[in-house]
Amino acid sequence: MNNFTYTVLNADIPVIYIGLSIHIYVQCKKAFSKKSSLKTHQRLHSGVRLYPCEVCNMAFNKKGNLKRHERIHSGERPYNCDLCNKAFKYRGILTKLQRIHSGQRPYDCEVCNMAFKQKLKRHERIQSGERPYNCDVCNKAFKYGGTLTKHQRIHSGERPYDFEVCNMAFKQKSNLITHQSIHSGERPYSCPVCSKAFKVRSTSTHT
Repeated sequence: MNNFTYTVLNADIPVIYIGLSIHIYVQCKKAFSKKSSLKTHQRLHSGVRLYPCEVCNMAFNKKGNLKRHERIHSGERPYNCDLCNKAFKYRGILTKLQRIHSGQRPYDCEVCNMAFKQKLKRHERIQSGERPYNCDVCNKAFKYGGTLTKHQRIHSGERPYDFEVCNMAFKQKSNLITHQSIHSGERPYSCPVCSKAFKVRSTSTHT
């Protein structure tokens, strides 16, 4: 038997095991095979963001997240669909499109037997009621990370979506899109009864 290194934060505690090394972050009990992965994970808890965007000064805790963000500014779309030639900024969106073409639904729910094109975690929380994402400020809990991110902007006042024409900024992308229609005159939402067009979805079922 060889020494097995069990790492909790910055402390290395040698124990007897099978010649492997494991690194555990004591706050959330997550385990990592590499110490570098542990350090990256610690930034999620500490809030340290080492990778700033040179265009808008937003900062990220992972270099890969910065690269994904930079595509918003550059317009780069490196992921192409072989069937319809559409191009995407992110690989995950391409994967979702490819399942639309193929009709593939590889993820089955054991509770209700529904099948999905995407992973089941979001759907499973509907069944379980689990809310794993907690706000550090008010302790409110959410089912989805994206919902928590939107909520946190209430506390921080952050408005990451800027409109170049009038310099207004918004907390949510949907609000930016709605505002852009004021300038463009676009009316993308139609009433299914009379075909009258509207700028905002909520009025497209007018009376």
